[in-house]
Amino acid sequence: MENSYRFFRNTDCKYFPCHNVEDSEEFNCMFCYCPLYLLDDCGGKYVINNGVKDCSNCLIPHRPKGYDYILNKLIEANNSKKQK
Repeated sequence: MENSYRFFRNTDCKYFPCHNVEDSEEFNCMFCYCPLYLLDDCGGKYVINNGVKDCSNCLIPHRPKGYDYILNKLIEANNSKKQK
């Protein structure tokens, strides 16, 4: 994919790709650190190790459509927070 405001691939990063993937051409580095980390219901594939959320097996932020997913999840979390 082409770099844009929704997708960015940094092949110069010494950790690229930071997860095991089949196709590094579609690996999105836009959210190197996932903004959903602090959400209990992030929708991602994670485990809790010694009280710490381990997202090593989650690729949501690194998929081409991860930007849209994350944006929608943040809007949803913000709206539910306002209702409380």
